[in-house]
Amino acid sequence: MNGDAKSAQEAFGGRTILFDRVARGGKVVVLLHGLTASPVQFAEFGRRLHARGPSVLIPRLPRHGYADRLTPALERLTAEELVAFGERTLAAAHELGDRVVLAGFSVGALLCLWLAQREAVERVVAIAPFLGLAWLPQGLSPAAARLTLGMPNRFVWWHPLQRERFGAPHGYPRYASHAVAQAYRVAQRLFDEARAAPPAAKSIVIVTNASESTVSNRAAARLALHWRAHGAEIAEHRLRGLPPSHDIIAFERDAHLAERVYPQLLDLVDG
Repeated sequence: MNGDAKSAQEAFGGRTILFDRVARGGKVVVLLHGLTASPVQFAEFGRRLHARGPSVLIPRLPRHGYADRLTPALERLTAEELVAFGERTLAAAHELGDRVVLAGFSVGALLCLWLAQREAVERVVAIAPFLGLAWLPQGLSPAAARLTLGMPNRFVWWHPLQRERFGAPHGYPRYASHAVAQAYRVAQRLFDEARAAPPAAKSIVIVTNASESTVSNRAAARLALHWRAHGAEIAEHRLRGLPPSHDIIAFERDAHLAERVYPQLLDLVDG
């Protein structure tokens, strides 16, 4: 871990991060981290974004950021809990600023898109949104989620060889199969609503990685098609030339990769 990442972990732990202006009002950007991570995943990105002017709120997703990296808390995460968290976060953002921009990564991006469907926020940027798995055909995803929730939860190591030694101190080295299935329940509800009505958000950008290794880029394109069928203008931004990867946000995970994508993402989020 480099010095900047280590200092961010020491400063913030797994807690919610707020880079705020003394005078309230103006623009506030909400950054939502991914599954098993914590607000530190967006800490360096948020610091650079804040330097451009807006207030930046990086909340901790439910059941994330615990000091015990092997906590079983994620097996109890529900779709309803995620949705309620997103709504509370948006309400808090409106207390901080008059103009709200939402940006998120993976499951955090899924929540941003969920809110984009329902809320007239200024801008939404969804980075590698979790709307399905790259290796699972989209048509099988609903049944796979139901099957997973019908079976006992399994914890799966992100890195089978490094196991608990893998990853940054602010995140969990394993994910819960039930948590993934519950996140997909949110995605399925989003698809259902997107087929029926246009999004409420004024501007939406869906960012995908051409070398994505985890989430489904096809599902992201499908969501955009549903919204465009209602006349919505949806921008799709494809990141190219990257190594096979999913987490392109965490500075401490791969500083060189982050430095390659941060300039593009900062411009997209800052509008």
